[in-house]
Amino acid sequence: MKERLAQETALGIDTIDYFRNFSAKVDVLKRELLALLHRLKSEGSSIAAYGAAAKGATLINTIGIGRDLIDFVVDRNVHKQGKYMPGQRLPIRSTEALVQAQPDYVLLLAWNFADEILAQQADYHTRGGKFIIPVPVPRIL
Repeated sequence: MKERLAQETALGIDTIDYFRNFSAKVDVLKRELLALLHRLKSEGSSIAAYGAAAKGATLINTIGIGRDLIDFVVDRNVHKQGKYMPGQRLPIRSTEALVQAQPDYVLLLAWNFADEILAQQADYHTRGGKFIIPVPVPRIL
């Protein structure tokens, strides 16, 4: 426990400046991701999202990504399919919906599993679909 506290102190986690910096980074991410999604939509692109987990819900609700930007969310968990993401109420479908609907872009709400998701969704990607990784800086694959 003392080692962990020492690590956190070394990182500055025990200071207000650490959290101000974190807040500023979140604000930049919010602006950049919203700008990217609005630009893609204004160009006529369709956008879905992948991953109906809590961190994805936190991202879309914190940033304000709703039905005006995202058409639907997919998730492998059958217990989530047919339901809605909390807050923004985006419909959750099966992952097969990506190939069926073939949206132009998929926002990865489970960005920490990007490699696994890209491998699972190779057919979607081969057919021209692109992925948006939002964190730490929004980028398109």
